[in-house]
Order: sequence, then C-alpha cells, then structure tokens
Amino acid sequence: MRVTMLLCDAAQVADGKLFILGGGWSITGAQMGPSAIALKLEVPWDQTNVAHHWELYLVDADGRPVTIQTDDGQQAIEVRGDFEVGRPPGLPTGAPLDVPIAVNLPPLPVHGGERYEWRLTIDGESNEDWSVSFTTLSVPEPA
Repeated sequence: MRVTMLLCDAAQVADGKLFILGGGWSITGAQMGPSAIALKLEVPWDQTNVAHHWELYLVDADGRPVTIQTDDGQQAIEVRGDFEVGRPPGLPTGAPLDVPIAVNLPPLPVHGGERYEWRLTIDGESNEDWSVSFTTLSVPEPA
C-alpha cells in the first residue's frame, strides 16, 4: 500500500477528497495548538473489498510513545480506525483505489525544542515511509 501523510492545521474528507487547511508544516511552536494529519492511502487492486485496520502512534525522538495522564493512568497517544474500499464498476483491472482519511487532533502535550513523529501501521504492518515528523521550537529564555 502506498501512503501519503501531511501535517496540517485542519483536514476534512468530502466526496472522496481531502480538504486541507494550513498543510505541509514540520515546525511548530513550543505550545502546540490543534492540528491534523491528512492521509491518502493508495489501496492495491488485490486489497480492495477487504476490511483493513490502521493505527497512528505519536513517538518522541527516541522512538518512545508519547503519553498522557488519563483516568486509567498513563496512556499512549494513539488514533485508530478501519476502512474498506470497493471496486467501482468500469474500473480497469489492476487500478489502485484511493482512501482519504482526515485525523483532527486537540493540542498535543509536547515540549519545546523536541522532535516528534507520527507512525502509521496498516493491518499490523509498517513501512519506513509511513511516518511524518515535526519539531517544536524551544521556549525563549526570559530576559
């Protein structure tokens, strides 16, 4: 499966298309506001008409999961979902099909001067290209 991932301020899926606002950044302030991840999955012909499961994980520069405190204790920041794409009539044999996914996020508990990465898995499989990274700026020292 081919995957395109883009960090943005907001994203939406409508009529099978991704609508992206403020897309293509990789550097943000120390205090991060709401953000989104726009995903375009290119599903091979032989993987259509089959249920698939995807998961996104936020990790730090050392590859450790970024966690938040919840009522159930520390939990990794993860987003997951399912998709299935069917072949429309008249599509040539072997043609891949697109699946757009928009993941809108609240402000994340990140620290200034750090590097983070969203990693994607599909059906438990990952690929080194299935990730998107960002850096937070350091908090300036008071004068």
